Amino acid sequence: MKDLLRDIFYMGAGAAFLTREKVEELKKELIEKGKMSQEEGKQFVDEMVKKSEDVKDKFEKKVHDTVAEQLQKMNVASRDDVDELRAKIEELRAMIEKIQSVS
Repeated sequence: MKDLLRDIFYMGAGAAFLTREKVEELKKELIEKGKMSQEEGKQFVDEMVKKSEDVKDKFEKKVHDTVAEQLQKMNVASRDDVDELRAKIEELRAMIEKIQSVS
């Protein structure tokens, strides 16, 4: 029982990085060992792939949020900040050119 719980824990922890191919391999192994039927295997694969995608999405969001938070703490200009500055520079250039052409 202890080994089964450990294996389930590791499967859950690694779910984010499991590919469908790896899950299929695990399913085949479990079916061959008589641990589950074909139908249970199909459900297992579907559930593991969904969990893997969910965990991966949550992981990516967490990384994105953490990076954004750290960049904000470091006071790094965002893409929007840079784009806004570029637009202002272009406005100033246009104003300067207009003034120079009048003079």
